[in-house]
Amino acid sequence: MKINIARDFSEVPSGRYRVDGPASGEAFREDILKDALKNHDVITVELDGTEGYNSSFLEEAFGGLIRKKYLQKQDIRGRLIIEAKGDAYKHYQAAAYRYLEKAEPEN
Repeated sequence: MKINIARDFSEVPSGRYRVDGPASGEAFREDILKDALKNHDVITVELDGTEGYNSSFLEEAFGGLIRKKYLQKQDIRGRLIIEAKGDAYKHYQAAAYRYLEKAEPEN
């Protein structure tokens, strides 16, 4: 399954929590990524096409997958592909993977 954040969620993703606005990392994780992971073995998330990303959005959307136990660390590279075709999005891709690797599951 492919999810393009700009097309399927928002061209202006921002904020960590829903209280920060409708295009928050929490909203993306809970409304899109959570169900996609339940229903598909492999998901590709395309970062290209937005106005950019703030760190709070990326950390909550991707790091939150580990914290909320929707994805286990050993499954990251096998189940979730974060794609950045344009050079302007490569550092967001690296950051998203970094947040996944650093996150710890909540008790």
